[in-house]
Amino acid sequence: MLNQYGQEVTVTTASDFHLTPPMSEWPVISEDGEHGAAEKFEVENDRKHHELKPVLPPPMMDPALQTAPATHVTRAPLVGWTAQAGTGYPPDPTGAAGPDRYVQAVNTAYRVYQKTGTPATAAHNLSTLWAGSQSEGDPVVLYDRHADRWFISQFNSNPSRMLIALSQTGDPAGAYYTWSFTLSQFPDYPKFSVWWDGYYMTSNSSKTAIVFERPAMLTGSPTARMVALSAPGIQTTGFTSVLPADADGDIPPAGTPCYFFNMEDDSWSGVPNDRIKVFEMTTDWNNTGNTHVLLTRTLATEAFDSVFPWSWDDIEQPGTTQKLDAIADVFTFRAQYMRWSGYNTVVLCNVVDVDGNDHAGIRWYELRDADDGQWTIHQQGTWAPDEAHRFIGSIAMDNTGNIGLAYSYSNPTMPGYPGLRYTGRFANDPLGQMTVAEQVGVVGMASQEGTNRYGDYSQMSLDPDGTAFWYTGEYIGSGGNIRTRIFSFRLDGTSGMAPVDPYYANAVLHVTNDHGVLDVRIEGLHTDEALTFDIIGMDGRTLRHANAEPSGGRWSTRADVRALAAASYF
Repeated sequence: MLNQYGQEVTVTTASDFHLTPPMSEWPVISEDGEHGAAEKFEVENDRKHHELKPVLPPPMMDPALQTAPATHVTRAPLVGWTAQAGTGYPPDPTGAAGPDRYVQAVNTAYRVYQKTGTPATAAHNLSTLWAGSQSEGDPVVLYDRHADRWFISQFNSNPSRMLIALSQTGDPAGAYYTWSFTLSQFPDYPKFSVWWDGYYMTSNSSKTAIVFERPAMLTGSPTARMVALSAPGIQTTGFTSVLPADADGDIPPAGTPCYFFNMEDDSWSGVPNDRIKVFEMTTDWNNTGNTHVLLTRTLATEAFDSVFPWSWDDIEQPGTTQKLDAIADVFTFRAQYMRWSGYNTVVLCNVVDVDGNDHAGIRWYELRDADDGQWTIHQQGTWAPDEAHRFIGSIAMDNTGNIGLAYSYSNPTMPGYPGLRYTGRFANDPLGQMTVAEQVGVVGMASQEGTNRYGDYSQMSLDPDGTAFWYTGEYIGSGGNIRTRIFSFRLDGTSGMAPVDPYYANAVLHVTNDHGVLDVRIEGLHTDEALTFDIIGMDGRTLRHANAEPSGGRWSTRADVRALAAASYF
């Protein structure tokens, strides 16, 4: 049927529906071993470039490149462990944190973990969720915090299908409702989000925008519907990956359209300037023929260059001529959406060439609207602090407005094997700056040989506590074997200091939060002059105060902050 805008709207129900038994009754696959699978099969339009033209004048330096060093210190990951290896190149790692579990999926299996890293279940093939399916991959895992449910998906070909599983309860190791939806075109590179009225999906296919009937799925309805149509005005290199807004924090109120975001590079044919396009999808479950997608905003960005070699041989590794795919030309998963008092935010990131020499860095954005859909770019920056490559990033914001950014890392010089790292910024830091010193999520142990396919996915999720970031991505283990890692970190409860006097030029401030009691230490002082420690609210009031006498260049104190409201403080 055609809607009022002349867009073809396709409405279907699942071709197959089941309620699975609890996961403890499913067949188990062997523990993860060495990676020996062939390159992952994909039916896709290659991420090749159309007509190219110069983007930036010589010396082609990214104008949003951060030149100020990151001055805040932060602690190492809270927890981290080696997870599933996967059975294909690339492994497509995806995962999310719930109240007490973490669920990860890769090509072509998934597993539930305790948040300490201890496996809570055996590893299972993706196909065990959907009767008669194949474990073909490109999975997505989401935790729907608004309903305390777990969402898992994968695609299947022959016929083209999208397979969706939703936990019957908040237990990710329990039973699942499962649906199989037949599509007119293979849904390559799918991306999902949680919204108030649906689970929204985009993919590299002609049906750009798809929504699944979340209210019906939460009740386990076998007749839950899927509505599909094409978003207008999307320009790409031939590979499409528009990101739908994924709601963390408070769920959007009824009637809020789901927002979609697409990056466009002026090196692409028909694109006049570097920009972000914002689309709105409005779904009418009472009259699905009214469902529509509109292009509502086009945001001019600072100039960027997302052009890497056509061959996907983009990222250098040490000790080999084999290069890796940077996953250029798209925003990388997720487009995290957060609601605040009087405004909303979305954070996005993509890989860019920072100097015209295929030097990969992460361009990141915070968009804001005044709860009216009129999105603007609040801040943007490019993170590439040295000669190493940073790519396949994922970004999120916590409940106090701090931003965490994690990504793949490869340094052409030894021993910079492909690993994982992260940085971040505090809510009141200078705009466009990542101010937290880069930390290591996992150190790579070798370079990948034989193929340039790498990662494809990574994923940052926000813990339901609103403060801890959880990330999963690929790295290369010993012997060149593919591995994935899960780790978490927190910016809330950490801090830093800007030197205001030569006496403090080399001082390092450590702040950790032990169940609401701050443990504060300063090291590297060049004076034993008395110091004071204050916690100051945004309104200027001093809320906590302590005096201390340094000794031997060190100083420490403790402050009980359990009675303070969750917020940002000086």
